[in-house]
Amino acid sequence: MDKPAKLRLFFGLEIPEPVKQRLLSIQQPVADARWQRADQLHLTLAFLGSVEAQKLPDICDAARKLAVEPFDLTVTGIGCFGHPDRPKNLWAGVQPVNELARLHDELCQRLAACGFGPEKRTFRPHITLSRFSKEPGSVRQLLLEHQAVQAGTFSVNQFALFESVCGGQGSAYQIIERIPLAGPE
Repeated sequence: MDKPAKLRLFFGLEIPEPVKQRLLSIQQPVADARWQRADQLHLTLAFLGSVEAQKLPDICDAARKLAVEPFDLTVTGIGCFGHPDRPKNLWAGVQPVNELARLHDELCQRLAACGFGPEKRTFRPHITLSRFSKEPGSVRQLLLEHQAVQAGTFSVNQFALFESVCGGQGSAYQIIERIPLAGPE
């Protein structure tokens, strides 16, 4: 008997093209940097991991009609996880975090009803710009040059369920469903 197909899933925000272009302009040569392409830039709200395809309808139902009002989000500043001389990844920050945290919390509460436990890591909203592995170069100068970058503001009136498909050129993200923010019922 065949095992059910599994999908690698996460909920996230799409980033508007003008913001993506501003973020891509930050790229510069850094040893071992795997810069994200425009089609890879997003903000993860909740990572679900490998999920049986048959659970997809329940997951989508759980995410619909969250009691969260649409809000504006500004992409500002950059930072890194890890030490600037040995970074694990480089990211762009977002403000304000409180509305985004509320969206994350509401979504996670609904997903818990579908059997998804809480994330082990603290929610630190960011847009990954580059990933590093074996011998990363320093991003200290890049951080200094772009610490106050203003990449733009956009309205968050929906979020999406993405499928992550691993490939030779890095992951490709396909949207399964866009879910509008409904506000209080």
